[in-house]
Amino acid sequence: MQFSSLQTFVFLLLALFCGALTQTSCLNFNYPTFEDKVDDEDFIISKNSSIASGAIQVTHDFSWSSISNESGRFSYKQRFKLWGDGRRKKASFNSTFVINISNKTNPGAEGLAFILAANSTLPENSNGQWLGIVNANSNGSDRAKVVAVEFDTSKSYEQDLDDNHVGVDVNSIYSRSQESLTRYGIKLSNGTSYAVTVQYDSQNLTIFVSHTNENGEQMKDQVLSLAINLSEYLPDKVYVGFSASTGNNTQLNCIKSWSFTSSHIDENPNLLWVWIVIPAAVVMVVLAVVASCIYWRRRGQKELLEDAYPRIEDEIQRTVLAPKKFELKVLQRATGSFNPKNKLGKGGFGTVYKGLLGNKEIAVKRVSKDSRQGKQEFIAEVTTIGSLRHKNLVKLIGWCYESHELLIVYELMPNGSLDRFLFGDDKLGKEMEVPPLSWERRHGIISGVAQELDYLHNGCEKRVLHRDIKASNIMLDSDFTARLGDFGLARTLQQSEITHHSTKEIAGTLGYMAPETFLTARATVETDVYAFGVLVLEVVCGRRPAGNQLEQSNYNNSIVYWLWDLYSQGRVLDAVDSRLDGDIDEDDILSVLTLGLACCHPNPHQRPSMRTVLKVLTREADPPLLPTERPAFVWPSMPPSFKEDTECDVAGGQLTPFTVLGGR
Repeated sequence: MQFSSLQTFVFLLLALFCGALTQTSCLNFNYPTFEDKVDDEDFIISKNSSIASGAIQVTHDFSWSSISNESGRFSYKQRFKLWGDGRRKKASFNSTFVINISNKTNPGAEGLAFILAANSTLPENSNGQWLGIVNANSNGSDRAKVVAVEFDTSKSYEQDLDDNHVGVDVNSIYSRSQESLTRYGIKLSNGTSYAVTVQYDSQNLTIFVSHTNENGEQMKDQVLSLAINLSEYLPDKVYVGFSASTGNNTQLNCIKSWSFTSSHIDENPNLLWVWIVIPAAVVMVVLAVVASCIYWRRRGQKELLEDAYPRIEDEIQRTVLAPKKFELKVLQRATGSFNPKNKLGKGGFGTVYKGLLGNKEIAVKRVSKDSRQGKQEFIAEVTTIGSLRHKNLVKLIGWCYESHELLIVYELMPNGSLDRFLFGDDKLGKEMEVPPLSWERRHGIISGVAQELDYLHNGCEKRVLHRDIKASNIMLDSDFTARLGDFGLARTLQQSEITHHSTKEIAGTLGYMAPETFLTARATVETDVYAFGVLVLEVVCGRRPAGNQLEQSNYNNSIVYWLWDLYSQGRVLDAVDSRLDGDIDEDDILSVLTLGLACCHPNPHQRPSMRTVLKVLTREADPPLLPTERPAFVWPSMPPSFKEDTECDVAGGQLTPFTVLGGR
């Protein structure tokens, strides 16, 4: 799109006006969630902190590293104007956030704090009892310049009331005022999410905590209020954020949402003209820009329809078995204009609707316009499935790209997805009554997925890495035959001898991702095998990969860790789904569970290939031998001196820096 010199001038003028306006404005922001669209550049993030699993991880936890004796600090990048005009004018603020503290050891760690600080830098040696607020050198010193509202989960000092209290700290870890939360029925470290509001009216700092009482009623209690003049301890501009720490005992310290609003300080009455003239000027400029944008948008949409559509069609038509292209009106008619009553499920890629095409039932995936890489995933799925043929693959019927709608048409699977039968809920999150799967059907489903993966890894002209094997992507036809679907993250390797696909962004679903994925940012046949192993374990056990999404990023809390512990104790059969009747072959189940654990071996070199997996499932071979104790994850992993399935080894190479999680 070309811009005239007049338009360029208009945009520069608007930027200057907005800059002047921003300099006199207060600080306001709102993050209802910390999902994919949150920009890391809005924050100053110390080591040991991150945004992951839909939350601020003030002290994050990953399976390959210990989180003991660590501290972290997470601050908003723009500073807050706290006072002005020689401390005579003070701002007020209101900050609401949802905290979730979950013990990793018993007892847990120290807790976390909401902070206002002159410096965003994390103090050195501020782990343990220092909560990331101060250290031994700055504790009690005016140079610390920090005020904190602590949510303490450890009685670290004699002055602490208990291991479950709120306190206000000024340049020190010792609280000016504190209040136990036990009498309110609140336990900070039990993994429950609590909404906290911190208010300052330029005279008093007040803390509220929202929770559910024993009668199931929602309560918002004022738990502490302290008269304090923040301008005596803090500079005129401060950073707002959070800090936390662990000692020998550990816990997860998470912030799941965060909003902040503040009042404006008018330091100079002579700047009143700014608030009168600039808004009027901005309105005039915006009107001019809007008129210009409407023109260019209409022209751009026309160019997009004329330009982008053929390119997508060209990429799809290059596949050997190019699927049928449908008109949008045909699929709208088939689904009742995407009637919500026809919705079958919803995922990170899009929403699936039931439809009727002639006398044939179909499933239509409507790619979400909010999907970060919708077009790329659409092309990947259509071109990948469109070029493959296998009995354990969801059958692709066709596609449509029209009026910015990206649609994929599949044969309808009458029994829906596998997770519906394992966990009793559909893809819309509704609980459902479904009959339990027999062991014979479970074994058949596992074998079917294994056959499809062996085909993708070894039976195609070009090796395919699925990258998102999970129960919700396994569809069941009328005979309960497993059909692997959702190839939006799949990648085709141009040469069959290549073993990996490197990415800028880690992709997959937490709980199914091999530990090395977070370090290498590589998809390999071995990472597919790991996800298959997790699937095997959940099919046999009827248990999700982890209890909740925050836990799924932690290898230690996963179904894999649980099964390894039982295996070490010789009690692995205790994990079998209780819904299976007594008429089962324990030797057969033991073999499959052992196979699943072998696929989830922390060392990718020790995982079997899918060809070996099939031999075990068909009883042509014994399951791989496993060590008695759960092996530790070590990287770089050491290859064995000899391995039979050499065609599936991971290629070596330097580590790729850790990037954003791409969970789905």
